[in-house]
Amino acid sequence: MNRFRLKLTFTILSLISLVLIVIGIFIGKLMEQTYLDTQYELLRKEALFVSETINDPSVLSSHDRLLEQIVHFTDSMEVRITVVDPQGDVLADTSDPNKNWENHSHRKEIAEALSGKVGSDLRESTTLDEQMIYVAVPLRQEGSNEIIGAVRSSMSMEAITQSIHQMWFSLMMGLVVTLIIGSIVSTRISHDITRPIEEIIRVARNITQREYESRVQIKPRDELGQLATAINFMASSLEQQMYQISENQQRLAGVLANMPSGVILIAENRRIVLVNNATEKMLNLSSNDLIGKLHFEIDHNYGLSQHVESVIKTGERRRDEIHLFYPQERILDVDFSPYINYRGEIKGVLTVLHDITDIRRLEKMRSDFVANVSHELRTPITSIKGFTETLLDGALKDEEISRNFLQIIYDESERLFRLISDILDLSKIEQKRITLSYTEVSMNKLIEEMKKLLQDQLLKKKITLNLPKSSDVLIRTDEDGVQQILLNLLSNAIAYTPDGGTISIDIRTEGKYLYLDVADTGMGIPEKDLGRIFERFYRVDKARSRDSGGTGLGLAIVKHICESLHGTITVKSKEGEGSIFTVILPLTSWEIGQ
Repeated sequence: MNRFRLKLTFTILSLISLVLIVIGIFIGKLMEQTYLDTQYELLRKEALFVSETINDPSVLSSHDRLLEQIVHFTDSMEVRITVVDPQGDVLADTSDPNKNWENHSHRKEIAEALSGKVGSDLRESTTLDEQMIYVAVPLRQEGSNEIIGAVRSSMSMEAITQSIHQMWFSLMMGLVVTLIIGSIVSTRISHDITRPIEEIIRVARNITQREYESRVQIKPRDELGQLATAINFMASSLEQQMYQISENQQRLAGVLANMPSGVILIAENRRIVLVNNATEKMLNLSSNDLIGKLHFEIDHNYGLSQHVESVIKTGERRRDEIHLFYPQERILDVDFSPYINYRGEIKGVLTVLHDITDIRRLEKMRSDFVANVSHELRTPITSIKGFTETLLDGALKDEEISRNFLQIIYDESERLFRLISDILDLSKIEQKRITLSYTEVSMNKLIEEMKKLLQDQLLKKKITLNLPKSSDVLIRTDEDGVQQILLNLLSNAIAYTPDGGTISIDIRTEGKYLYLDVADTGMGIPEKDLGRIFERFYRVDKARSRDSGGTGLGLAIVKHICESLHGTITVKSKEGEGSIFTVILPLTSWEIGQ
């Protein structure tokens, strides 16, 4: 902007200088010409006056008298008077009265005067060796128009030249002063013009650097003022729009970052331009590894690329299930939609990935559950049906056989009842339809009650039950839930512990949690089965489990009750040495509102 200010100032000064020089030269020449014209007129009048005074023949005939007359007229003026006869001979000259002058007929002004005109000339005098101005008039005889000579008045140009030089000097000084004043004025004008422009440029640059709060402070009352107002209005509008855009971007970023579905935006050039956090987790790749890459570079045989290319070429929406095997097996429901701009042109593909692994797992679990329930129900029902048919076919007549068959039917009915009860209990727990009542529970007292309840089974298998040796522990929880946990764990331990074995119960507190250990000296659990024993109907030894009367749902029920009470259950086991089940429960209620 300083360059523009200098350029504007230089332009204004150039125009002022040009105008001043033109006007100065014109005025100077005009004044110079006017001054010369004035001198010419003064000399002409002087010559006419002298000619009218000396046109008497008596004066012309006497050299002394003529000289006296013309000298009388030149006493008060620095004017040279020369009188010549019709032949051009000098009769008298005030510059040197006694000199013999050469003939002047060839002089321009004398020749014109002798011809009856007023003659003038500006030249260097050959006799005086200086620049002179000459004016000559015809000398006419008194009472007649006969030309009897010529009178010439002349003046040295030295005084005139000095006056003209003085005039030019004064004029130049005036021009210089005017130019200085013009420089100051033009500088001020340039500053007044460029300062608002500089302010506008500053605000425009700030806007390009996203400083939308910047405003033009200088507002002149002209078109620049209107421009400044428009710039301020534009900046204010941009600030509001960018704020809205920023808010929308933050909202969109928040939605994308927190949505469970993965989002991938692929541009028309096949490069990835946007991914969210869910996508990074699903593909086990960071955004830096994805953004800017071609989509087939990160496909890894997922099957994404072929669908992306198809959507870009056809513009038709596609949907498919894709299996991922790294970093872990996942099943994705992927929706491929064309990204279309306002002109209807396909500019990319928006890919939305839904992780349906859990859904498919639950569907499989439901299917397995139905199959397992059907299988578990078929066994007792088949037994009941078979023995009933045998009895109806005639076995009722044999009392001993009838009693044995009826006992088997009763046992199978009990097993069927327990199975259905466990299924209903498990369904209620999973659907959180059980009501939890939090009270102060004495763990030692509850364990004593469980011992009494299972005393017959313990005596039957001659199993020793070791109770906790620590002092009583109080816990605020649901008593029925803890009772069911103990009942199922102890029943399992009795079922899988051989005769004469030992079951130990231990309780301890660590921080805000209660640790309940149920250890047995039973058959143990193979390492490969440890991760699945809490699944419904999963049995390590299926034949022995059925013989023991178990339903295969006990540990599944224990796990869900622990989760309902905000606890966990873990197991440690070594095949052939026994198992230790550890239940971890909070000492105080985590129920909302408690």
